[in-house]
Amino acid sequence: MRRQLEGLLRAFEPYDALEASYRDEMLQLVQSEGCTGRNHFVPGHFTASSFVLPPEGDELLLIFHGKLHRWLQPGGHIDPEDATVFAAARREVAEEVGLTELMALGGLFDVDVHAIPPLKGDPGHKHFDLRFLFRATTRDVTAGSDAKDARWVSLADINAVESDESVMRAVKKLLHGELPERGS
Repeated sequence: MRRQLEGLLRAFEPYDALEASYRDEMLQLVQSEGCTGRNHFVPGHFTASSFVLPPEGDELLLIFHGKLHRWLQPGGHIDPEDATVFAAARREVAEEVGLTELMALGGLFDVDVHAIPPLKGDPGHKHFDLRFLFRATTRDVTAGSDAKDARWVSLADINAVESDESVMRAVKKLLHGELPERGS
């Protein structure tokens, strides 16, 4: 999977200087054996998440993350049985909101590196999050897994919910028509 990750990252066009720095950090991490494992804590490990649009494309699906207490995109750890990081992102959407019918809107859409506080005996570390963009075929979602709640939020109103700057960066990309190249 490391070769696949490196290829995705090398092909990725960052939105801004911050995202370019995240991509550079990820290109360093991908050289480490075990970098996709959830027990790779120094400096951290890759994760996969998804920005999901409804059929009409005017909103974004957010979950209220039970551990982080924020409205975020569905996502999480890459499991050993995930064939690709793309498959991990799709699996996380299914686990967290029950959506399985998703149309990929290109390849890698966004990258982010963020600190995770110590939780359940794990030391503080970083998540090197690889993010994909999908369109759902239905609006029917049910919170599950790490999600305490799930809802569709208008792209224009996301700044009114307790989220984070990386979600806002993705919203800016969507509002400015920044979609990744077709393919995954």
